[in-house]
Amino acid sequence: MKHLRASCVIWLLPVLIAGLSAGCVSRYGEDQKLRDLEFAVVDREDEPEELSAMIEEEKEHPFEMIYVDQGQLYIAEGYGEQPTTGYSVEVKELYETEDTVRIRTNLLGPGKEEDIKEIATFPYVVVQLEYIDKDVLFD
Repeated sequence: MKHLRASCVIWLLPVLIAGLSAGCVSRYGEDQKLRDLEFAVVDREDEPEELSAMIEEEKEHPFEMIYVDQGQLYIAEGYGEQPTTGYSVEVKELYETEDTVRIRTNLLGPGKEEDIKEIATFPYVVVQLEYIDKDVLFD
C-alpha cells in the first residue's frame, strides 16, 4: 500500500506542477513598447469636420474615439464636463506594441495662479499620426 501511495505521489507531482505552471504563462512582448510614435496635437479649428461633430455629440461625458481620414489616424479622448475653466488634457504616452497602438492621457486641473471662471468646460485632446492598422488601446 505504501508503494502505491508513493507511486501516486510521484506521478501526481509532475502533473500538478505542469498544471500550475500553465496558469502562470506570460505573453512577454505582447504589450511591450516597440517604439514611441510621432504625433501632433490637433487644434480645434483643424479637426476634420466629421470628427468635430462626433466629439460635439459625446463631449458631455468621458469618451474615447478613433477616426481615420486620408491616411491619417486621429485619436481623441475627452474627460466630460468639468465645473470651471482651466482644465486641459496632456498626452503622457503614445506608442506602438506588436498588436496595438497605446495612448495614455491625463486630465490637468487649473493652475494655482490661473484666472478661473465658473463655466462648464469639456476638455479633450485630439492627436494626429500616420495611419497604423492596429487596435488602439486607451490607458
